[in-house]
Amino acid sequence: MSDIPLFKVSIAGDEAVGKTSLIRQYCEGKFETSRVATIGVNFQTKVVTLPAGAVKLSIWDMAGQLRFEVVRTGMYRGSRATALVFDLSNPATLEHLPAWRAEAQANAAGTKILVVGNKLDLAPARGAGQELADSIGAPYVETSAKSGEGVAEMFEALAVLASTA
Repeated sequence: MSDIPLFKVSIAGDEAVGKTSLIRQYCEGKFETSRVATIGVNFQTKVVTLPAGAVKLSIWDMAGQLRFEVVRTGMYRGSRATALVFDLSNPATLEHLPAWRAEAQANAAGTKILVVGNKLDLAPARGAGQELADSIGAPYVETSAKSGEGVAEMFEALAVLASTA
């Protein structure tokens, strides 16, 4: 297994948009209705099988609270791709994504961006982040950490971005 390439990816966005829940759903197949906010940063690893072969992702979960900004900045270093996550049921979280993008790109030069609208189970409207994604030339996916819808596709898209960076 040591011949599998390892790529660091980051998951960023406002607090309570579901970043940790997306990671837990993907890596552990679990969803918890009540979560404690991430303090600083957490990470997990997962092997993703792509058509070109398997890659291992080191998935870094960035705390969304403003008070952790100073801690986050160094944690982006080496990220080949960053998922910018917003809550489909909270439009303000989409409006904050340009600032998250700037933070990620300032601290991980060349990181590729994926825009992710989470909480499909709470918001029937689809496509809310497509305009932003199109404007920055990034792919866009919608997910529900609760039901698992779109979660595998999100991490596969991150793996593809990371492996082509």
